Amino acid sequence: MEYHLLTLLCHTFILSIALIFLFSNAYTFIHKTPPHIPEVHLPEEPFLLVASALTLELNQALKLLRDIASGRNPKKFLMVIAASWVLSIVGSWCNFLILFYIAFILLHMVPVFYEKYEEKVDLFAEKAMVEIKKQYAVFNVKVLSKIPIGPLKTKKV
Repeated sequence: MEYHLLTLLCHTFILSIALIFLFSNAYTFIHKTPPHIPEVHLPEEPFLLVASALTLELNQALKLLRDIASGRNPKKFLMVIAASWVLSIVGSWCNFLILFYIAFILLHMVPVFYEKYEEKVDLFAEKAMVEIKKQYAVFNVKVLSKIPIGPLKTKKV
């Protein structure tokens, strides 16, 4: 259909506003009282709490990104680069809405499958972690240990 989500929401909003407008004006032509549209009033406190919590989370995420980008932890740096590369490949296959749908389905299916096949998954995960640690040790010796990492200089203001 190639009908995007934002376009659908906007068209639905336009249609509903137009229908309410038409019905309100139609009632005046037939000499009836227009329908009562209730006034919506949202409290301010929950929005402030959400904004405060989001600010704390964003600050922690920015601190983590700064630590990763500064080169203090090469393991995390390589994991972020690899994850971004994989996400860019997957993102080129389909649009964001499909990715969101797949993630939603997986978030509901994975715990059920894990409970059903817990022993097999744990055994496979242990073997995978041992192999990953071996490969990282080889990579660390051959590549990462040869990269000079100096102290982080701070700017004087």
